[in-house]
Amino acid sequence: MSLVDISPPPTAETAVIHLNARDNIAIARAPLAAGQRVVLNGRELTLLDAVPMGHKVAIQAVAAGGNIVRYGQIMGSARMPIEPGRHVHVHNVAFGELKFDYEFPGGEVALPVSTGVPAFQGYAREDGRVGTRNYIAVVAASNCAAHTAELIAASYRGQALPPNVDGVVAFPHGEGCGMSIGPDTQQLQRTLGGVLNHPNVSAAVILGLGCEVNQIDHYLGSGNPLAASKRLQGMTLQNTGGTTATVEASRKIIWQMIERAAAEKRTPAPASKLVLGLNCGGSDSFSGITANPALGYCSDLLAEVAGTAVLAETTEIIGAQHLLVKRARNRAVGEKLLQMIANYKTYLNRFGGSFDDNPSPGNKEGGLTNILEKSLGAVAKAGTSTMTDVLDYAEQIHTPGFVFMNTPGYDPVSLTGLAAGGCNLICFTTGRGSAIGFPTVPVIKVATNSAMHRRMQDNMDINAGRISDGDATVQQVGKEIFDMLLRVASGERTCAERLGHQEFVPWRIGPVM
Repeated sequence: MSLVDISPPPTAETAVIHLNARDNIAIARAPLAAGQRVVLNGRELTLLDAVPMGHKVAIQAVAAGGNIVRYGQIMGSARMPIEPGRHVHVHNVAFGELKFDYEFPGGEVALPVSTGVPAFQGYAREDGRVGTRNYIAVVAASNCAAHTAELIAASYRGQALPPNVDGVVAFPHGEGCGMSIGPDTQQLQRTLGGVLNHPNVSAAVILGLGCEVNQIDHYLGSGNPLAASKRLQGMTLQNTGGTTATVEASRKIIWQMIERAAAEKRTPAPASKLVLGLNCGGSDSFSGITANPALGYCSDLLAEVAGTAVLAETTEIIGAQHLLVKRARNRAVGEKLLQMIANYKTYLNRFGGSFDDNPSPGNKEGGLTNILEKSLGAVAKAGTSTMTDVLDYAEQIHTPGFVFMNTPGYDPVSLTGLAAGGCNLICFTTGRGSAIGFPTVPVIKVATNSAMHRRMQDNMDINAGRISDGDATVQQVGKEIFDMLLRVASGERTCAERLGHQEFVPWRIGPVM
């Protein structure tokens, strides 16, 4: 569905948005008809094609093979000569991976230090982390225990729980057996381990069938601080007596966990304890103009007080990685990012894939032509602060400031990696209205355009489309997001939470055996 409703209609002077003086394209603020007059920087232009909302129009002549420039960066080349006033999109723009002369930092940038303010009300944990929620988690070790985990969580629906207990939630999935021993199994164990030992989880049950590859003993060893504190219990269907008996046995354990969780209270915590996952899904051309830069401003505010903002989606930094390398804390961090990209490319090559396979039909309908254009807008979520660390999927996050995590661009898998790494909040920007959440982590939704926000108000927490409408600045919406972070961290519910979204999908990287 195209986004066609906008109020009021733009004038010739407000019909397009020119983002950077180097850009040879501009963005249509609303659907524009062929023959429409546009005035940009005092120069008049007549459109030769109809241009949908969010799509690009050439404002300069581009020779065949010449660069198409957006955000002041190359995002593709012209397949044919493009005249001023022409619609610029997949029909006349070619994709090619770019080669960069990377500018690595020459020294070491110090990590940010907490100021102690601002603060939120959270659940202090023994390891120093702070939860923004207080859940009991029931995690399946394998697909064979997934249904039972769901039955256990479902048995608490409609039951009154103490005020300080947010709920009993299940983590079913289709992995844990029939998988190769090695990196694939290790990554699943790292993911489930991060879900179990999460600051938003008061206590958890790990549930297995008993004969799967991913044995529950891995999580119950004496070296696991969660197991040692009795906040983690495990059982298998085979030893407990099957599905029904396991549901009843789990409920006895969980009621004890609920009693403990009920005694846990919110207390003041500095914003440095916030670990914010940054994600975008159903992106459109406005993502890089409104919501993503606003979230980037919020990310910078968080980094200033030694909080952590975690950019993900390796497939969506391609074409913009040189901008991140330049911001690395030291050369080692920059080189680690490039190695992550190289490893991901090798992973794609196994299946004959390309980074440009990433933009979806919805992305393209929303005006994004290729992965280079999408990435240049996506990295804006990380603001301008120093990149302090680079992590693999679901690795534990320990460094303040802006951190990068290697994940796919596929939203449920990316959110799962961020949450497993320890993010206690996630902010998700969307132009097409992606509806998603996570079982134990609040997900704040930011709309990139007002047309979609008006249609999907029950899914969207903040409307960044006000920026392109001319009703707010990037800084104003960024501060609005930051203020909402503090409120949500203190207990305010997001739209995704009210709607009951609980998506959880681990990243399987190996073969099915």
